Amino acid sequence: MTRFTLKTLVAASALAASGAALADITIGVIAPMTGAASGLGIPAGNQAKLWPKTIAGEKLNVIVMDDATDPNQGVTHAKRFVTNDKVDVIMGSVATPVAAAVAQVAEEAATPQIAWSPVAVPAGKDKWLFRLPQSNAVMGHAIIEHMKKQGIKSVGFLGYSDAYGETWLNDFKPQAEKAGIKFGPVERFARADTSVTGQALKLVQANPEAILVVASGSGAAMPQMALAERGYKGKIYQTHAAATRDLMRVGGKAVEGGFVVSGPAVLAEQLPDSHPSKAEAIKFVQQYEKAYGPGSRNQFAGHAYDSIIVMEKAVPIALKKAKPGTPEFRAALRDAFEQIGKTTLAHGVLNWTPTDHWGYTDDTGVMMKVTGGEFKVEK
Repeated sequence: MTRFTLKTLVAASALAASGAALADITIGVIAPMTGAASGLGIPAGNQAKLWPKTIAGEKLNVIVMDDATDPNQGVTHAKRFVTNDKVDVIMGSVATPVAAAVAQVAEEAATPQIAWSPVAVPAGKDKWLFRLPQSNAVMGHAIIEHMKKQGIKSVGFLGYSDAYGETWLNDFKPQAEKAGIKFGPVERFARADTSVTGQALKLVQANPEAILVVASGSGAAMPQMALAERGYKGKIYQTHAAATRDLMRVGGKAVEGGFVVSGPAVLAEQLPDSHPSKAEAIKFVQQYEKAYGPGSRNQFAGHAYDSIIVMEKAVPIALKKAKPGTPEFRAALRDAFEQIGKTTLAHGVLNWTPTDHWGYTDDTGVMMKVTGGEFKVEK
């Protein structure tokens, strides 16, 4: 990944020196290739290597930077993108705290950002921010509906103490209470923590009928393993940040029978033929697994795949108003994202509007069950 980044940077610098870059489209990618969220960032970066060479006839330049799952690193890279590279759009990060920090830079620089995490920002602060992952509220809806079918009456919470965990808590608690499901206890832990024994004990003692674990990638396995080790027998749910094979690789038998909500992309073959995203999801899986091997598909690689579908619809609209590499093009691209209408992605049907930069409906989430070390769609 470092070699890919350096080559891309050298190419971008050479084009800029020649003056040719003004007519090229430049995407700045910020993703964790190292650190706690690298299990999500590496697949997204891998998908970026499969992006086309051109969009709407314009050459595509891609600069990939490792945020190391650190918001400060993300800000440093974002400032470099908008100041030195004059990127037309920033993509990333898959880590919510990093994406939130980058969003402030993008807003100030009037540069569009397509986040690969469900990042929430204060009201009125997402003019330049668009998200490709489903919102926590949309995924929470899928979890609540499944819990209702299971007859669950109480749910505990064990999640990250950062922006991802807090937004899930703020979105999910009112949904659960509205559905008549008792909510609590609430226990938190840091991404870098290597144990949640104390938190698990408190939840096991309270013994809610279900527990929602809010964590990501391989880090999502540790809390579920701790609950199993402490003898918890209720149902365990995980969010879409856990929809990677790292959950089973690290968690093994401890995660068997657990439920994970996801976008459609990772379940391509299991989707009914009537599902609007089935064809695009299969294209994503075939492309990714041809390059990286059977079973390598990943929720976040799917978001990187969908990014190009969005760009291929928006760029021709923006090109009618301005040339890439200019403030006018960045503004036109931002406006175009709101004008592309319903767009079928590998992860669902998206429709960004001037008042909605999330764009998915409540029926987007797909519930999976870990069965025999594999994700299986819940019928």
